[in-house]
Amino acid sequence: FAVSMMNLFGVSGNLMSLGAIDFGLIVDGAVIIVEATLHYMALSGISGVLSQRQMDEQVGSSAKKMLSAAAFGQLIILIVYLPILSLVGIEGKMFKPMAQTVIFAIAGAFLLSLTYVPLASSLFLSKKTTHDKNFSDRLIDKIKQLYTPSLRLALHWKKSIVLSSLIALILSIFIFFSLGGEFLPELDEGDFAVDTRLLTGSSLTSTVEATLKGEAVLLKNFPEVEKVIAKIGSAEIPTDPMPIEAADMMVVMKDKSAWVSAKTKDEMIEKMQAVLNEQVPGVWFGFQHPIQMRFNELMTGARQDVVIKIYGEDLALLTQYAGTVGSLVSKIEGTESLFIENMTGLPQIIIRIKRDKLAHYKLSMKEVNGVINTAFAGKATGQLFEGEKRFDVVIRIDEAHRKSVDDVQNIIVANADGLQIPLHELADIVVETGPNQIQRDDAKRRIVVGFNTRGRDVESIIEELKNSIDQELDMVPGYYVTYGGSFKNLEEAKARLAIAVPVALLLIFILLYFTSNSIKLSLLIYSAIPLSAIGGILALWIRGMPFSISAGVGFIALFGVAVLNGIVLIAEFNRLKKESSLTLTELIMKGTLTRLRPVLMTALVASLGFLPMALSNGSGAEVQKPLATVVIGGLVSATLLTLILLPVLYYLVESGVVKLRINKYLSIGLLLFALSIIPGFSQEKKLVNIYTTESQFIQGNPDRQITLKQEEEAIQYKSQETLVMHSENGLVIIPFGSIYGYTLNEKLYRAYGTKGIFNWYGYYEVLDNKELVLYARKIHHRKGGPAVNYFFSKGINSPVKPLTLHEIKINFEENPSFVIAVKSEFKKDYAALARKDSSGNTLFNQLYQQSKNKL
Repeated sequence: FAVSMMNLFGVSGNLMSLGAIDFGLIVDGAVIIVEATLHYMALSGISGVLSQRQMDEQVGSSAKKMLSAAAFGQLIILIVYLPILSLVGIEGKMFKPMAQTVIFAIAGAFLLSLTYVPLASSLFLSKKTTHDKNFSDRLIDKIKQLYTPSLRLALHWKKSIVLSSLIALILSIFIFFSLGGEFLPELDEGDFAVDTRLLTGSSLTSTVEATLKGEAVLLKNFPEVEKVIAKIGSAEIPTDPMPIEAADMMVVMKDKSAWVSAKTKDEMIEKMQAVLNEQVPGVWFGFQHPIQMRFNELMTGARQDVVIKIYGEDLALLTQYAGTVGSLVSKIEGTESLFIENMTGLPQIIIRIKRDKLAHYKLSMKEVNGVINTAFAGKATGQLFEGEKRFDVVIRIDEAHRKSVDDVQNIIVANADGLQIPLHELADIVVETGPNQIQRDDAKRRIVVGFNTRGRDVESIIEELKNSIDQELDMVPGYYVTYGGSFKNLEEAKARLAIAVPVALLLIFILLYFTSNSIKLSLLIYSAIPLSAIGGILALWIRGMPFSISAGVGFIALFGVAVLNGIVLIAEFNRLKKESSLTLTELIMKGTLTRLRPVLMTALVASLGFLPMALSNGSGAEVQKPLATVVIGGLVSATLLTLILLPVLYYLVESGVVKLRINKYLSIGLLLFALSIIPGFSQEKKLVNIYTTESQFIQGNPDRQITLKQEEEAIQYKSQETLVMHSENGLVIIPFGSIYGYTLNEKLYRAYGTKGIFNWYGYYEVLDNKELVLYARKIHHRKGGPAVNYFFSKGINSPVKPLTLHEIKINFEENPSFVIAVKSEFKKDYAALARKDSSGNTLFNQLYQQSKNKL
């Protein structure tokens, strides 16, 4: 069923999709129904061998009793995976196929547990009502002998058990915050990619020599290296542009069983790095995995695991700040392969013209520049024809005389009198170090400081680095730092999990309510979730694993599985309560011992299903291990605590020691409210209304609608105020001037101005259009950094003016009281004019209305 659905929905069979199928989860429903059938056959009172008709009745009766628990248990597991489908970005690409496959598999198991399993039980199970005890019976009896006194003791020390569980939960929360965090565990790809960098301006020959030497060093000193392949510069089709002083060395390694120089990957990298630094001095080497390096480069533009970008205008200041940040990074434990982007260091010949000399020799700046340009770049003086082909004839100084500074100094410039003057008489000619490159993100200059992480989680490294930068780096206004790479991916994914996990918990609770038809009992079963979290956190801590997105997905899966045992126990308690007159303690003891076998079986089969993932050391196991570790650890704690704590809680609630007074109608109202806000938890689709004409804009009648992708910065301004929208149907690019405005998130934006003529052209957010129209627009000042400027117009289709006293005086000469009122607010707080009252009117329009009333 699952494979057929994967084929139907186009889900590929890969490491995450097929590897995530837990056969233990799939058979949970069948285990509950088959075990119930055998249990009630033994209690039927019929001796001997059942007829087929009697067997059908027994199976039907048993299946009906446990149908609700089995069906809703599997339905909860199925639905809890739905929020994972809301993940986007890299984590969405990785875990969506897993969630889809599990949903398909459990949906198939759900259908079969309602149809095939009862049928197969009736046909193929033994019809004998009695049988000799086998190994499993004796094992369960032994477990019951140990469990019975433990449960009696727990029912005696009820408050102590509850308090101990709360303390364990609080301790696990403290442990969780000490785990650290990473986006995804680093995959061991087997081979290494060595990012090789020479000094800026190095020749191709130098790069080739250094790369060949590095290859020889690795092949000579490490027998584990099978071969080394290097790539320098860019190919003819520059899909991976690199300067000629940079090279990628791909080190193909033999199988780990053949390694003799080191036992682990980190140890091998450390030794290779040390040998290369010693035998190939003056060259920077950074070790990563090939796929990981390309992945980082596509995501952030840099190849390192963590990228710090410093934004600003002055290249010298950026270089200074980058050096300071680099020194702070080098002091932090767990960082290596520090890379500081080199933006300077390129030698340049600078010609500074002496204007007094030009005047003395009767020359102009244009004439001197023309001579220099012709001498070195060349100048077309005619054309050569070959049939229909035409070629420019270019003259310039021959190569032998344009190699050095002396050649520049000796260029001859002739004036109108025929006097020939050497250039060094007319200018100061020096060699200075200039910019090597100028990199920009969103039209802002930036410099990159990158590093890789080893032996420590990225979250704790960034937290320590942030504190160091805040204390040590004092940047001038307009300069700021951003943190990218795997840390940015982690932050974005955690923000999405902060939505997905509450949605999963809410869905579980709603289904529990439908199962038990009681808020009180639903809360009791729900207690398994925090109990399972205790085991998941402890399992990560014991195995030394930080929290990652893989572990987060594991918690989502765990919460769905953890409530199964509670559903089975509470269903049995309710059945005994209706069908017998036992005391509360006797009811709990009998119900728990009766359902002990299915409780242990469901938890055990689910745990064993994830065990291969938790213990695997093959390719891709690094991503699966945290997920499986969380589920196994959580199921162990949930099962142990559910068998002890849930009966205690049930006793406290049913005996009236703890009173949960919940109004029935209030409960239904809360559930309906919860159902109504589920769409709000998921990421809402952002709609952009496009207004092409002025009339559409004024009437609020959009020409078309664009649905944006569920990701940050799905709509951006590029150079020349071009709108770039990442819609669900592809990239939409709207050049400035082709539309009148648009709306996004109930905010109205008006396009105004002409490129190159009106200084403030762009998109203006309409803050208030009750009478006068007040606009806001974000402006990036060269020195002050980002700020908000305000504008106004007399109507929605009137010219837009900057909100300055000068413009107010010119445009409102007939209303002096309004001019005086605005001037008074200007002195207090310029931004106060944009503040709104309870009716949504800005102070700007309030002052205008008051002034009109005075006229």
